[in-house]
Amino acid sequence: MTREDMSVAIFLLKQKRKIIKNYDKYRSKGKMAGGIKAKNEMEPKERMKLMSRVRKKERQKERKKEGRKEGKKKKERKKERERKQEKKASKKRKKESKKKEREKERKKERRKERKKERKKERKKERKKERKKEKKERRN
Repeated sequence: MTREDMSVAIFLLKQKRKIIKNYDKYRSKGKMAGGIKAKNEMEPKERMKLMSRVRKKERQKERKKEGRKEGKKKKERKKERERKQEKKASKKRKKESKKKEREKERKKERRKERKKERKKERKKERKKERKKEKKERRN
């Protein structure tokens, strides 16, 4: 039994509303043979129509299979894109945190500098005050 005969037989049986779930079981009962016999007794035009329908069904099955594969690929691409975006985002976050850290350090340094400046100023002021006091005492 060729693949074509098998598909025709299956198609004919399905046309009779007998959905085949286990092909071997049906083949053993001779129902496949009935389908092939029916196919062979058909008019050439009718048979061509039937065969085109069978081929159409098979193409649909193939397309469905391809669609599933394509869907999987699509999902993979989506996941990959999401991974890349996440990586980018994490890199950005890291960069931001580093920037904040540097800014904090700079602020700390500026504070220290200002403190030193104030200390110097106070020291100068005290020195001036002492000088003034000394001068006053002399007078």
